[in-house]
Amino acid sequence: MTVLVFLDPVHPAGRLVDASSPAILATDQGVTRGDGIFESMLAVNDVPRKVQAHLARLADSARIMDLQIPPEEAWHAAMATALTAYSAGVGAKSQTAENQAAEEQAVVRLIATRGPEGANAATAWVQVSAISPALAQQRAKGLDVVLLDRGYDSQVAARAPWLLLGAKTLSYAINMAALRHARSLGADDVIFTSADSLVLEGATSSVLLAHVSDDSGVPVKRLITPHLDTGILPGTTQGALFAAAKAAGWELGYGPVTPADLQDADAVWLISSLRLLAPVNTIDGQGVGIPEVRAQLTKELSSLLAQAL
Repeated sequence: MTVLVFLDPVHPAGRLVDASSPAILATDQGVTRGDGIFESMLAVNDVPRKVQAHLARLADSARIMDLQIPPEEAWHAAMATALTAYSAGVGAKSQTAENQAAEEQAVVRLIATRGPEGANAATAWVQVSAISPALAQQRAKGLDVVLLDRGYDSQVAARAPWLLLGAKTLSYAINMAALRHARSLGADDVIFTSADSLVLEGATSSVLLAHVSDDSGVPVKRLITPHLDTGILPGTTQGALFAAAKAAGWELGYGPVTPADLQDADAVWLISSLRLLAPVNTIDGQGVGIPEVRAQLTKELSSLLAQAL
């Protein structure tokens, strides 16, 4: 089931449309050029997680794109309308307690395009749909990933701002192509690296690694993620976990991170709003960390993340 609610000044609570019927013009620049932005968040029991963090990142993407989008209150109203409609539809279709439990989580997407050429008005809508069961499987079983060269160095974001690095745009064709390539190699996902051999991010996720002892064997609890000045997208879920981990006594660090650092880590994860914390089992066919340690850390950090969301 999918619910669509368009943000419309004439309808303060949003305009609910039939998701099975045409709802956007074929001339919309989001369709013809991928000229737009989006956010994806998890909703549990009809309550979206990290709303303000996602709205803030949507606003940052809009600023980078020079795109005028509706104000926050319009997004809040449309999300409420969409989640209410989705919950009602799911409730009508669920016949068993098992089905109802499976539908407790949903994906909420906020999407804004530049609209039809010449219209000078953004097209904006909220989409609510079921979450993929594959994401829960990845959290439980972990991931096999490959390193892929993104094709530019880690300084290009400052040198070429028109590349829109750090904005969550609709132009995801490269990300999807990278995932297809990874799967053709028998892997589940990718970690992008820069031309100067720094770790960047996953195709739809942030990269996180942990150490529980230093080089001399002294116990530590340290989380590290690549630095944002490499042009990667700021991770809202990574940020939430870092805040919770800091409160729990973990040390935090931001890159630079190299492929060797990943292999040297006690555990590596891909983390995102929908997948949450998914452990990496292998990188380019080589095992990462110690499975028992990775499982223990995943359990501990997943608990901290659940409290933070």
